Amino acid sequence: MPSIHRAGREFGNPAPGRASNQQEGVSMPSMRSRILALAVIGGLVVSGSALAQFGKKKDQDSNVRTVQGIVSDEGDNPISGAVVQLENMKTLQIRSFITKEKGDYYFSDLSTDIDYKLHAENHGMTSATKTLSSFDSRKTATMNLKVDQQKK
Repeated sequence: MPSIHRAGREFGNPAPGRASNQQEGVSMPSMRSRILALAVIGGLVVSGSALAQFGKKKDQDSNVRTVQGIVSDEGDNPISGAVVQLENMKTLQIRSFITKEKGDYYFSDLSTDIDYKLHAENHGMTSATKTLSSFDSRKTATMNLKVDQQKK
């Protein structure tokens, strides 16, 4: 019985130089199942690494905090342009912030494991020094400063 030809090949036979899946012992549905399984595993690996990165970010966020407040004068009026200094008690590094129009200041990304000292100065006057302790568990600490002492 003659075989059916399509595009120069016998129907059901592989193209020249290519092996048939039937000859390799792997059916097409089985090959598709393997590819699908690999795609699913690859997706799980990618999503797992993304979740791990998210977890690290959350852990990092749990180790940082913020301190904010308002600097005022003896009459409790907010002071714009006062200088607030924050000192890291471990490294002795000092960060400064010039208060905004309503006397507010803000320091972020502070370690929860370190104590900080802070005070404000304005026109030869200073505030009492306050300490943000590592034992203070607040994520956002509010520390208002009153500039009411002559600078020494």
